[in-house]
Amino acid sequence: MAPRALAKQTNAEMPDVVSDLEILIGYNMKRAYVAIQKDFRAALGEGGLSPRTFSALSLVVAHPNISQSSLARLLGIERSGLVAIIDELERRNYLTRSHVPGDRRVQALVATHEGNAAYQATLATVQAHEERLLATLSATEKHTLMQILIKIRLTDKEDI
Repeated sequence: MAPRALAKQTNAEMPDVVSDLEILIGYNMKRAYVAIQKDFRAALGEGGLSPRTFSALSLVVAHPNISQSSLARLLGIERSGLVAIIDELERRNYLTRSHVPGDRRVQALVATHEGNAAYQATLATVQAHEERLLATLSATEKHTLMQILIKIRLTDKEDI
């Protein structure tokens, strides 16, 4: 369906939407992101991990002894922005920091037993949240969506 026809169909279904924004991919991606984050937070409830802390913990679990610099790069954030995330995970006893032998400036991050358990439990909740949000998509549509998102993400030369 052509973008304008899709926008007209969307406008008919949602009469309060009367803008060409509906034909802009960026706008729709942002609105989808907002819906995903809202449902993510609701799924994890009060006291649950945030999307940022979950992402960081996921990478620490996958890469034991990862440096803070490497973690920041993988997350696509500044090292200074990572400090609060690591502090929260450490406060929850989900990870430990230790100096790397030979370079005391570098800290290695390792998930604790509690961190691994919290990650596994949260991963199951996040997977259920995604299944719920994407329930109207076929398996082929989900695969296509993932491929498109990865292609877009990889246009960022700083992304790995």
